[in-house]
Amino acid sequence: MQKIDTTPSRALDPAKSDWNFVEVWIDPMLSPPYILLLVGDPSGRCLVHDPAEDYKVVFSSATYDEAQTWLLEDEYEPVEGRLSASEL
Repeated sequence: MQKIDTTPSRALDPAKSDWNFVEVWIDPMLSPPYILLLVGDPSGRCLVHDPAEDYKVVFSSATYDEAQTWLLEDEYEPVEGRLSASEL
């Protein structure tokens, strides 16, 4: 008999607003493109999450510029647009 993991995946609590914005970044050289999420908090700190690894934080920085530089050095490209917490 096959066992199925019914543990809910880690998801952001809709009631918590500890994030300010999220951007989607892709590695277009892969097919399908590999996706990472850049999440900024109200203090300016940024975390890069990997959805393929249960949203594990793969990079953190004190500023957006540091996170952007890290992604660009790894040849990721931003998907146009940014989702702000205030828009929800």
